[in-house]
Amino acid sequence: MTVGEALRASTQFLDGRGVPSPRVDAEHLVAHALGVSRLDLYLQHDRPLSEEELARARELVRRRGTREPLAYVLGEWGFRRLTLSVDRRVLIPRPETEILVDRCLALIDGLERPEVLDVGTGSGAIALAIADEHPGGAGVTGIDASEGALEVAEENARRTGVAITLHRHDLRDGLSGGPYDLVVSNPPYVLPEEIDTLEAEVREWEPRVALVGTGATEAVAAGARDVLKPRGGLVLEVADGTAGEVSALLESLGYDEVAATLDLAERDRVVEGRWTP
Repeated sequence: MTVGEALRASTQFLDGRGVPSPRVDAEHLVAHALGVSRLDLYLQHDRPLSEEELARARELVRRRGTREPLAYVLGEWGFRRLTLSVDRRVLIPRPETEILVDRCLALIDGLERPEVLDVGTGSGAIALAIADEHPGGAGVTGIDASEGALEVAEENARRTGVAITLHRHDLRDGLSGGPYDLVVSNPPYVLPEEIDTLEAEVREWEPRVALVGTGATEAVAAGARDVLKPRGGLVLEVADGTAGEVSALLESLGYDEVAATLDLAERDRVVEGRWTP
């Protein structure tokens, strides 16, 4: 079987399993199995595959056919300018969360070495991106209740060479430490009754503790007041359609300069404010 034939067969298989983007996913999987780029696939279109290469490709495609997320099958995913390890212990970094990082960087722009707290750090994507991109070097601490998530975040810190501090901490115990110039969080915000409406890749594979929850956004907003410096910033990713509600919450808790930012789909997805004690 040639590379081109493997691509066609993989695309047909994934399409039959209901995978939303079968051709693109087939390209990623076959390229990963061969250890080449997606562009290289077309440069090698007529090259026969070895039995070992074919076996690797078939196994990856089989896994994707079960609706296991592409990122988990590949074992890594891109987030901003970093490539991060991901598996079932953590959520897959998403494009809308890159907007969250944009707003964080804007709020700490001009500070020589800001101190930042990432609540529910998961894979460490937010914490690592802020530490990587702040020009003056930010001191970023990531906390999570999941030991497994922290293991992934530690692996990503080693993989990227970006220094962050990680601690196990449960949000239900409040927030401590600091004082911080910025608190950021992408808390679980899917309602329990909404889980069955999500794609199979999300509802059957990603960690529910990081997806589904009530009260986490409120807990972060309230707890941040105990650890923020005066005029420190709070940045939250929120559920679609809830930006107005979360903005009102922040104002009621004493934050000002409250604002919402659109994601790439032009939905209000990020809410921010400054703590004014």
